[in-house]
Formats: sequence, structure tokens, C-alpha cells
Amino acid sequence: MARAGNSSSEKPLALELLAADHRKVEDMFEQYESAKEDEDEGRTEIAELICKELTVHAQLEEEIFYPWLKENLDEEDMEMVEEAYVEHASAKDLIAQIEGAGSADPEYDAKVKVLSEYIKHHVKEEENEIFEACGDMKAELDELGQEMASRKAELAEEHGLMEDDAAMPAKGGRSGQGGRAQQQRSR
Repeated sequence: MARAGNSSSEKPLALELLAADHRKVEDMFEQYESAKEDEDEGRTEIAELICKELTVHAQLEEEIFYPWLKENLDEEDMEMVEEAYVEHASAKDLIAQIEGAGSADPEYDAKVKVLSEYIKHHVKEEENEIFEACGDMKAELDELGQEMASRKAELAEEHGLMEDDAAMPAKGGRSGQGGRAQQQRSR
């Protein structure tokens, strides 16, 4: 897929795709917090969308990105990849609890908050450590990004997400797609 202004300062496609997911979910957590402050019961729809987005993102990383990292990073960098798998397991547990809950109550809100904190920690480590460790492999990560974008579109469809929300990172701004949860809530 052609990218405008292919300068050396741009992230490789795989990292750009993952970073766009990170910004999108961060925006959705902010929307959840706003809805919680407004005592909007529709916030469960935002939380459900967050869970779907995170499920797709984690599956994409575990199927494609992390195995690629294991093949291409130095042995000393493997610890951070293993930590990422463990962080995913913790997030998946919370996602299951949120998806299994009936309605938004203080315990539900607490679970979403803790999930948000887990994800912030995970994103910080991933972007500051893992992305740094592999960022100089631009050509390989651009090719990997094509595979990831295709698989992400499949996973998004399986989970009932709109393909245009999930297939490619947004250009410009934080995610450019933060309004999806807002659209969901207004239905």
C-alpha cells in the first residue's frame, strides 16, 4: 500500500499500525471516563468496543508481530517480548470479566479503569522498548505491516468491528477514529 511522503522519520508500517491502535484505544478509554463522569449508562457500549478492539489487537500481535520479533530480535530482547505475552494474559482476564458483567456499576468501572492502567503500561513498554529494538528494520516491518493490516481486517470482521476502523492506521492526529465509540453510543 502506498504511503504519502515516505520519509525516513515515519514509522515502519507495522509499528504505525500498532501505534494507531494504541491511540485509538486511549481515546476510547477517555470517552469511557467522560461517560462515567456524566453517569451515562451507555458507557458499557464503549467498554464493549474497547474490549473488542483490544482482543483484535492482542490476537494480531500474538499471531504475527510477536512471533516475528522472536525470529528477528537479539536474545537479550526476548525478555520484553515474554513480558508482553504475560501482560496480554492479564488484560485478557480483565476483558473476560468486563464482557461477562451485566451492567455498569462501581465494580465494572473499576475493572475498566484497571484495564486502562494495564494497557497504558503495556503501550509505554511496547512503544519505548520493543519498537525501539526493531525500528531500524523498516523494510521488513513495512512488509510485515501489510500482512498485519490484512489479518486485522479479518479479525475486525470476526469481532463485529467496522473494517475501515480496524484495517489501517489513521493519518494525522491521534487516531482519527475516536468517534466510533461515540457513534456506537448514539445508536
